[in-house]
Amino acid sequence: MDNPRDFLTLADWSAPELRAILDRARELKDLDKRGERPQTLLGRTLALYFEKPSLRTHVTFEAGMTQLGGHAVLLRPEQVGIGQRETAADVARALSRWVDAMTCRTFAHELVEEIARHAEIPVINALTDRYHPCQIVADLQTIAERADLEQATVAWVGDGNNVAASLILGASILGLELRVATPETHRPDPRVCARAAHLARGTGARVSYTADPVEAVRGADFVYTDTWTSMGQEEEKAERQRVFAPYQVNTRLLEHAPEAWFLHCLPAHRELEVSSEVLDGERSIVWDQAENRLHSQKAILERLILGPF
Repeated sequence: MDNPRDFLTLADWSAPELRAILDRARELKDLDKRGERPQTLLGRTLALYFEKPSLRTHVTFEAGMTQLGGHAVLLRPEQVGIGQRETAADVARALSRWVDAMTCRTFAHELVEEIARHAEIPVINALTDRYHPCQIVADLQTIAERADLEQATVAWVGDGNNVAASLILGASILGLELRVATPETHRPDPRVCARAAHLARGTGARVSYTADPVEAVRGADFVYTDTWTSMGQEEEKAERQRVFAPYQVNTRLLEHAPEAWFLHCLPAHRELEVSSEVLDGERSIVWDQAENRLHSQKAILERLILGPF
């Protein structure tokens, strides 16, 4: 059997492939607005394995499978028992006999990689401590609704976390200008930055790094932030709030980007990484961003289960 195509990191996908997914996501969204839901995954089943809490990712994958005519099965770690009841490899082999694809939301990225190595079905990374590729596809769809991707300038302000890592890769593949503003102590993984620099060759992408949020935001078309304390970092919360305080996205910071749209992958912590005035303001497109998780993930599911468009 041929090895299935997985969606573990954007770095594994080419610019034409990602653009095709984005085009299909836009098409699916347009169809949905007209009340049309093509049953392309009729009779197909998706397994959802979630170690971490989830609202947007869980609902959009399950609803997406339903809208495409398929079905999703939620698996909690306590019932599966990877590493206790049986190995990740054995779980992957068993699920490969029952379902058509598997979505994993885990702490360790290595666990998703191990599952994918042994699975005979496509495996989707629905968030690990290292990457969040599905979020970035929705973000790129949201940006493309308001700007030419190759002409867009995006500023990331805050932590160099898993979302930032995937955004850096996505921008490098598709030719965006991305300015990443983080404290020196919380920059993105150097391995990600090196991979992105390699991917950016020939695409026209310009990715830069700074500790100054004003420098990053000045004249940007989109300003993006995320929580300062991700799941599993709760013990660092007080220290992180101190370090990241100068990186709050508020009206004062956005004065340096008077035309910029505001992005946040949610959930948001009001008055920490973003002020309520910005989050609820007329330049906030976070709800479009959240909605696009549904349609972009439907496109990802179609691509992995059915093959190229």
